[in-house]
Amino acid sequence: MGRTDSYALFGYPVYHSWSPFIHGLFARQTGQDMMYRLHETPPDQFRRDLLEFFFEQGGCGANITLPHKRAAAEIVNELTPRAQLADAVNTVLRRDGELIGDNTDGVGLVTDLTQNLRLNLTSPRILMLGAGGAARGAIGPLLELKPSTLVIANRTAKRAIELADEFSGRGEVSCAAFDGVEPLEPFDLIINATSASLKGEVPPIHSGAVDRDTACYDMAYGIGETPFTQWARDRGVRNVAQGWGMLVEQAAEAFFVWRGVHPQTPPVLEALHARATYLAAVARTRS
Repeated sequence: MGRTDSYALFGYPVYHSWSPFIHGLFARQTGQDMMYRLHETPPDQFRRDLLEFFFEQGGCGANITLPHKRAAAEIVNELTPRAQLADAVNTVLRRDGELIGDNTDGVGLVTDLTQNLRLNLTSPRILMLGAGGAARGAIGPLLELKPSTLVIANRTAKRAIELADEFSGRGEVSCAAFDGVEPLEPFDLIINATSASLKGEVPPIHSGAVDRDTACYDMAYGIGETPFTQWARDRGVRNVAQGWGMLVEQAAEAFFVWRGVHPQTPPVLEALHARATYLAAVARTRS
C-alpha cells in the first residue's frame, strides 16, 4: 500500500473551514488517496520556513487563505500568470523541488456565475464592491467576460483608483468611492468583495444601482442570509447568491492543479448545502 498524499490549508482562522469536507468528497469521487488537514497559522507564524517545512515533510500541495495570500506570493519560487495578475496565492504545489504559486479564486467565481448560476453575462455591466485581495483576485477573470463596464467601488477612492489603474489595459475599468457610484441604469451584476457581511454590515449602494433583474453575489457565505443577500432580497432581486459555489469551484480548480483530474462539482455543492441546512436546523433547536 502506497503513502497517502498530504494536503493542507494554511490560514487564520481556519477552524471553521469547509475545505476538508469538500476535498474529502473530491477524493472519494475521483478515487484519489489523499488527506487534507487544517493548519491554524497566525500571521506572525506564517513564514517561509513553515510552508517549506510542510513540503519538506512530504506535503504534496497546500491552499492558502486569509490573511496569508499576499505573503504566500512572496514566499513561492514561481507564480503562474493568474497568480501574478492577482498578486496573491491561494494554491501551492511543489514541482521539481520548486514551490509554484497559483490563484484559483477568480476562475472559481466565474465558473459559479456562468455554469452553476447560469447567469447571462453578455457584455455585462458589473459593479465590484471592495478593492482588497478578494476583488483583486476576481477582476482579471471577470474582464475575460468582456464587460461593457466594470466599476470598482471602495470605501476610500484611492485604493479603487490604484486597482482600476492596474487593470485598465485589460478592459473597461473605472473606479469610485461608494458614495460616488451614481449609475444611469442598474448594473447587471453586483459582487460584494468586501468584508462587510462578516461585520453584519452592507456597503452603501446607490438605489439606482440595482433592480429586480440585477444579479447580486456575495463572496462571503454562511448559514442563512448574509446582510448583503438579505439587502438584495428586500429589494426584490431575483438572482441572489452567496459564495458557496465559488468556494467549491476554486477548490475543484486547485484539486485539478494538484491531481490532474477535475472533479464533478454539482454533487459536492448539493452535499454542502445539505450539511449547511442540517447545521442551521441544529442551531435553531439549540437557540
